[in-house]
Amino acid sequence: MCVNLEKLRHGLIVSCQALEEEPLYTNEGGIMPLMAKAAELANAVGIRANGVRDIKEIKEAVDLPVVGILKKQYEGFEQHITVTMNEIDLLVEAGADIIAFDATMRPRPDGLTVNEFIGEIKSKYPNQLLMADVSTYEEGINAYKAGVHMVGSTLSGYTPYTAEKMGPDYDLIESLSNEIDIPVIAEGRIHYPDQAKKMLELGAFAVVVGGAITRPKEITERFISIMNTGE
Repeated sequence: MCVNLEKLRHGLIVSCQALEEEPLYTNEGGIMPLMAKAAELANAVGIRANGVRDIKEIKEAVDLPVVGILKKQYEGFEQHITVTMNEIDLLVEAGADIIAFDATMRPRPDGLTVNEFIGEIKSKYPNQLLMADVSTYEEGINAYKAGVHMVGSTLSGYTPYTAEKMGPDYDLIESLSNEIDIPVIAEGRIHYPDQAKKMLELGAFAVVVGGAITRPKEITERFISIMNTGE
């Protein structure tokens, strides 16, 4: 699929993921293509998916661009979202329309800086659309200058130096949107429609929501946590 990024503008990208330890994960086939189909019927503009199998099955099920990631933990390193060229190769082969990767400036298992990593991807796959998952303004600006096509707030609150952030990072979206001329994607702890709308008002190009839509265990836990407040 040749992705026209303008079709993502002000739209909702639904993250359809289930890791092996989660209830919706299945060994044979997957539930995520059904989640993706439901999102498509509701007029979502894209899907974010993890893993070769799910990406391939989702692309067969829906006619929407897929933001592909491949989660893999490397011993001794904090990153786990599309960390090395091996994951990039697999995602390209799977047909991910956009590849998202950890674009923080933390030490990497391949020994490269994130800028060197971006340069290698662009050299090997010059036509591949890239989304930088970042946690801070500085990381977003750095990824923009390195030549990515989109920057997402995905990792805000999930790095040791942003761990104090508990809700959607409105400030990060606003500051990046005011500074760079590529799509800024709001992602991370967006649990309610009014939060997604506020992100658009602050300049987000599009919004990614996953846990509030496709992870029933997390949704149930949020309800119970609030219901039990004050007991």
